[in-house]
Amino acid sequence: MKRASASAKTNCGPHGTASRTAAPPSPAAFARAAAMFRAAGDPARLRLIHELSHGERCVSDLAASGGAKLSTLSQQLRVLHSERIVARRRDGKHIFYSLADSHVRKLVRAALEHALEA
Repeated sequence: MKRASASAKTNCGPHGTASRTAAPPSPAAFARAAAMFRAAGDPARLRLIHELSHGERCVSDLAASGGAKLSTLSQQLRVLHSERIVARRRDGKHIFYSLADSHVRKLVRAALEHALEA
């Protein structure tokens, strides 16, 4: 039985390491992505992200729709905001939250679709 040569190990088709042209993400990028997944990994926070994927909402509307206490909801939103998953804006006495960008919406949609697969 022949052993594969060293070049065969590094060039294993279109998905092999030899065909990659872009530099891999930095360690800091991996750390940032992991922190984002930790923040979104809680079911209650994931539900909030899903709720916000339908558009901007004020805190009182989020509390009413999810049945959460305002203090609990504020803590969850603080975590999501600190990881730049959600953005916030103030309008008078009201604070409105929305998803920070479309990447978050796509990521959550893909995760939920994957979870629903048989």
